[in-house]
Amino acid sequence: MNWRIIPYSENDAFLNMAIDEAVGESVAAGAQPTIRFYGWKPSAVSIGYFQSLEQEVDLKRCSELGVDFVRRRTGGGAVYHDNVGEITYSVMGKQEMFPSDILASYRLICGWICDSLASLGMDAEFKPINDIAVAGKKISGNAQTRRGGVLLQHGTVLHSVDVDRMFSVLRVSDEKIKDKMIANVKERVTSITQQKPDVSRALALHALVQGFTKGKQFETGQLTPAELARAGQLAAERYLTDGWNCMR
Repeated sequence: MNWRIIPYSENDAFLNMAIDEAVGESVAAGAQPTIRFYGWKPSAVSIGYFQSLEQEVDLKRCSELGVDFVRRRTGGGAVYHDNVGEITYSVMGKQEMFPSDILASYRLICGWICDSLASLGMDAEFKPINDIAVAGKKISGNAQTRRGGVLLQHGTVLHSVDVDRMFSVLRVSDEKIKDKMIANVKERVTSITQQKPDVSRALALHALVQGFTKGKQFETGQLTPAELARAGQLAAERYLTDGWNCMR
């Protein structure tokens, strides 16, 4: 199987979600399985499909900081995507390419991240069901959905992390415990720069591309004009709308 690798680019949150869906539709129709790497410009919060926007996100603070917010098609919790600190990936392929067992498929794809981090001198470990840890601390979170015969998994790898900024845009049910939660997250979350201060973002991205393509036949490609047009349509009709983002 010949994979298409789409090089790193930065988009707003709405287009990032729309591109994943548009590529998924292409894969369902017979296009190559695709891996893409991307960033968020501006920074954004994405919430899981089943979450309540109002309960999870401080919309006023997001507006003040110029932070976007969007609902994902995948489940899981609210995630702050920092423009500077995060590298994100998406994997899209026919379901039969992957183990039918959810945990096994997470283990397979997250293993590519572990290989990438190992090449940078980090001992990374898959932590079921969908996290990756280094030195016992979370460095990557991942989410997956299967629709129309296509598996989509996307996830984040933290090059750097600003926990205080993260919590400034996420809601905490009880403000009294917010400081304790921030301290707890700082103890439980790490980043590439905390583990390996000399590893630049560019070097980390290179390592991820190497890890994800190891042992695969692949070619570097771009989104097709049809995918770009479909992504623009999906962004306008779904991901930019209150009907989608505020549905819960």
